Amino acid sequence: MSDAPATNGAATPTITVERVSRWFGNVVAVNDVSFEIFPGITALLGPNGAGKTTLLCMIGGLGDPSDGTVRVLGEEVRSNPAIFGRIGAMSEHESVYDFLTGREMVEIAARLQAVTNVAAAVDEAIELVDLAADQNRRLGGYSRGMRQRMRLAATLVHSPEVLLLDEPLSGTDPPQRLHFMEVMRRIAARGHTIVISSHILEEVETLADRIILLTAGKVAATGQYRAIRQKLNERPYLVRIESDRPRVLAAGLMAIDAVMSVEVDENERLRVRSRQVAELQRALPRIARDNGVRIVRVEPLDDSLESVFEYLAQQQ
Repeated sequence: MSDAPATNGAATPTITVERVSRWFGNVVAVNDVSFEIFPGITALLGPNGAGKTTLLCMIGGLGDPSDGTVRVLGEEVRSNPAIFGRIGAMSEHESVYDFLTGREMVEIAARLQAVTNVAAAVDEAIELVDLAADQNRRLGGYSRGMRQRMRLAATLVHSPEVLLLDEPLSGTDPPQRLHFMEVMRRIAARGHTIVISSHILEEVETLADRIILLTAGKVAATGQYRAIRQKLNERPYLVRIESDRPRVLAAGLMAIDAVMSVEVDENERLRVRSRQVAELQRALPRIARDNGVRIVRVEPLDDSLESVFEYLAQQQ
């Protein structure tokens, strides 16, 4: 762990995914995806089923693409066992034995990776994740955050140049999440490449140097957090409004610039589309009052990640 991996500067990608597709029977999990990943922290962001885990598996050599090429550290991953020792992968779901101590789990990982000096490597990995004081406790007594950090220690004990972490922050509380993020920043500062999958944009806001947005197995957008957030802010929002006089309210709403369109559904509820939700929220009470309309309920219809990514995909 003491030696940071050599890099050739920001212009050299650590990971190259070129025209990659992966299908399982008639199901297309990844569809003609291309991107490059550089040293630092990159987030694969997308809703469940977007293809994040499938991509991580192919990058880590745990599955072959049906089409296309994946290169890690300049080498093609397919049929290349030698590259596996330079990659560390941590799955989303916990896979630990509760009767083992934290140190014992990391020692097993070191031996499986044929680490030369097991004791020294284990000491350094556990120290890096700040669990030296708890290393001899059984995993069954660890909190969720502690288990995740010790799993991370086992993942990086052989000093991999590339770390693939599938939803590593899932199930952790805010203090655990902050601690885990700080550990990952320390690892990235050594020159490593870290790829993290997540379905929460704000979760990777201050962590990732770059974000790759995925939806339905395709890349919807790439860039830094601010660029991605700007795309989301430009997206139109759909709001449902229930009232006692929907058609009167619809006429009033169409008179303001914040509203793009208004529809009345089969249940006499309004579906209002707007790119200026804050202005719509301010205007709605005034319009209802001026027209003698009683508002029963207002709710967003498409504030889910799925709708966000569908919108972004349509802009490509």
